[in-house]
Parts: sequence; structure tokens; C-alpha cells
Amino acid sequence: MIRNMRNGIAVGLAALTAVACSRTVKDSDIIQESYYAAEVLQSAAESPKGVHGALERFRPLMMASFVNIDNVQASSTFGRMLAEQVGSYFTQHGYDVIELKLRNDLFIKEETGELMLSRELKDITQQHDAQAVIVGTYAVAADKVFVTAKVIRALDGVILGSYDYVLPMGPNTKALLQNDRQKRR
Repeated sequence: MIRNMRNGIAVGLAALTAVACSRTVKDSDIIQESYYAAEVLQSAAESPKGVHGALERFRPLMMASFVNIDNVQASSTFGRMLAEQVGSYFTQHGYDVIELKLRNDLFIKEETGELMLSRELKDITQQHDAQAVIVGTYAVAADKVFVTAKVIRALDGVILGSYDYVLPMGPNTKALLQNDRQKRR
């Protein structure tokens, strides 16, 4: 009887393992998620509570690639695509968006972990009369990617709006992150 119970438990565990292995994490609609993030950013930045200098539609925004929080000096297809989609939303809603190819213009101050604007970025935003920069970071976990998007006022680095969200690590997300993983090896 005990042997039959053990065999039954073993068969049950094998079946559960097979079901768990056969489940594939599905991608969410990344464009829809990016547009929603942009909508939240726009709403927060157009009417920030207690912050002077909210976003104005007649002044341009700059767009930076979203970066892996562990390597802010580089991006991936995933990070560039998220930035493109968020920038696209702002363009569709009446903003002039100037694309900023991220190099050394933004950095994370290691001891505090805060996103800061460098002097070069302030110069670039002044040259284009950009009122704000849209930036983002992402962190890759086992089966999810955690994303933070922010609108930062160019004049003084004040965050006018931010939004955090999670994307499942489906096959498309994995593929978009592939070159990011290869760079970290």
C-alpha cells in the first residue's frame, strides 16, 4: 500500500512537472503597455501637483532609449523599442519629440542610484529648447521584466511623472532582450 502511494505521488509529481514545463509565459501586448505608460506619464507631467513648469504641448520633448538598470551605458533592442513606442504616443498626442540616442548623456550615480542629468544633456536640451526628457530603465528577472519610465524636466532634473510596470518574459520579450544578455557575458 505504501509503495502504491509512493508510485502515485511520483506519477502525480511527474504530471505536475510536465504541465509546468509545457506552460510558456506569454508576451503581453508590448505596444499597448508602452502606450499606457506614456498616457500615465503625459497625464502626470501635464498637471503635476505642487510642481511649477508642467509639460507644454508647444515645446519639444527629447526621447532617450530605455536602459538596463545594471548597465546604463548601453541599451538593447527591447530598450530602444520601448522608447520608440513611448515617443510615438507623445507624437500622436501633439508633442514634438526629438530623438536622443543614448550614449553617455545619462548616468546613474552609483552611491545613490538616482537618475541624473549630465551637463551635456542640459546643453543638448537647451539647443533644442526641449522642456523635458523621457527616460526609462528596465530590470530583467527570471520570468518578468520590470520597467520604470520617467519624464524629467530638462531645466532642473525634477521628475514630472513616472510609471512602473511589469512585462512577462514571453518569447518576443526574450528575443528583444537577446543582444542585452550577450553584452553582459
